[in-house]
Amino acid sequence: MSRLKITEIFHSLQGEADTAGVPTVFVRLTGCPLRCPYCDTAYAFHGGEWWEQDAVLARVREFGTRYVCVTGGEPLAQKGCVALLSALCDAAFRVSLETSGAMPLEGVDPRVVKVVDVKTPGSGEERRNRYEELSRLCAQDLVKFVICDRSDYQWSRDKLPELMLPAGCTVLFSPSHEQLAARELADWILEDRLAVRLQIQLHKYLWGNVPGK
Repeated sequence: MSRLKITEIFHSLQGEADTAGVPTVFVRLTGCPLRCPYCDTAYAFHGGEWWEQDAVLARVREFGTRYVCVTGGEPLAQKGCVALLSALCDAAFRVSLETSGAMPLEGVDPRVVKVVDVKTPGSGEERRNRYEELSRLCAQDLVKFVICDRSDYQWSRDKLPELMLPAGCTVLFSPSHEQLAARELADWILEDRLAVRLQIQLHKYLWGNVPGK
C-alpha cells in the first residue's frame, strides 16, 4: 500500500475549474519541483506528514461529499499519487487532479478529471511544459493558463492553436490574482473573441490567501 506525504486535507468550496462553487474535499500533497512567483501554496513545498492511502480515504469520507480534488504542490511528483487517484475513483468519488503540466500523465486513471497548467513566460517555468502530454487529455479535461500581464495573454492566445487539444477540452484563462485585474483579462478575451473561459479564483475572493480554504 502506497504512502503519501500530505500537507493538509480539508473541506471547502472548489474555487476553480468546472466545479467552481461546489463543496469539495481537497487533498494537498507536499512538494513541488517548480517555483512560480505567483504560487499561493508555497507552504506545501516542504513539511507535511506521511499518510497511508487507506487513512486518506477514511479522512475524505468523513466530510460527506462526493467531490475530491487532489492538488499540491505538484501531486504527481509523488509516486503514490496515481494509486491514490484510482482508489478515490474506485470509492465512487468524483475526482479531479490539479497538476503543473511539468509531469507525465501516463498512468493517471481515465476517470480522473485532469486540470493541467500550461506555464506562461510570466511563470518563469515555461521551459517545464510537457506539451506532448496534452495528447493524453480528453473532452472532460481542462487546460489552464495563468496570465500575468498583456504579453502573457498574447503568448497564450498565440500558443492555443499549436496545442491541438481534443474537442470539448475546456481552456481556462485565469488572471494572476496579485498581478492582473480580472476585468482587463475579460476585455482582452472579448476583443479577440477567444473561445476560452475566464476563470476567477473564487476562494480568494471569499477568504483571501488562507491555508485550508
